[in-house]
Amino acid sequence: MDRAEPCADRRSRTLDHLAAAISETRRPEHVVLVAVDGVDGAGKTVFANQLGEVLERQGIAVLRASVDGFHHPPTTRYQRGRGSPEGFFHDSYDYDALRRLLLEPLARSGERQVVLRIYDVHVEQPVAAVAESADDVEVLVFDGIFLHRPELRDLWDLSVFLEVDVEVSIPRGAGRGYGDPDPTAPANRRYVEGQRLYLATCRPHERATWVVDNNILADAHLTNRPRN
Repeated sequence: MDRAEPCADRRSRTLDHLAAAISETRRPEHVVLVAVDGVDGAGKTVFANQLGEVLERQGIAVLRASVDGFHHPPTTRYQRGRGSPEGFFHDSYDYDALRRLLLEPLARSGERQVVLRIYDVHVEQPVAAVAESADDVEVLVFDGIFLHRPELRDLWDLSVFLEVDVEVSIPRGAGRGYGDPDPTAPANRRYVEGQRLYLATCRPHERATWVVDNNILADAHLTNRPRN
C-alpha cells in the first residue's frame, strides 16, 4: 500500500546529514567503514548508492560494495532446508571471506588490496577473487542484510539501520522481481522469520549509529539519536 509522501526533500536532508557526520569521522591513514543494514526490501542498495554519491560530491573517495558479493553456494545456503529461517540467518554468507578479503584490509593502514566479490548468486557460480588497490579510498559504504551480526559489527566505524515494516518491505522487494508480494505467503516464511531471528538476536536498532525510517522513500528520516 502506498503512503502519502509529506516531505519530498526530507530524504535528501537525511543523506546530507549522514554524509556530513561521516566526513567528520575521517582521519589520516584510516578508511571509514560504513554499514547500511536493513531487512530484505528495505531499500539498502539505493540508499547506500545515494549516500556514496553525496560523499563523492564533497570530494571524498568512496568505495561501494555489498554483502551480496559474498554469498555461500546453494549447498551451504540450503543445508538446513530450502525453507529454513535458521538457514537463511546462519548460512547465507561467507563472513570469514568478507572480513579477510575486504573489511580487514581496509581497516588496516598501509597498502590495501581488496576483493569486492567472490560469488555471483544470480548465476550461482563463484567468480574470480580479483584483488584491486584501495589505497586512495577514504570511505567504504557497504550495504546488506545482517550487518550487525557479531562476525561483522566490531569492524564498522558507523552504521545505518533502515527501518521498514514487513508490510512495506516484502511488496517492495517483489516489485523488483523477487518473490511473492504477500508477507504471509509460505514462500516468504524463510526470509520473514529469518529476519525476525536476526532482529531479536542481534538488535540492530540498538547497535546502529543511526536508525532511519525508510517506509516512505522520499521521507526517509532519522528516528534515533546517534549513539556515542
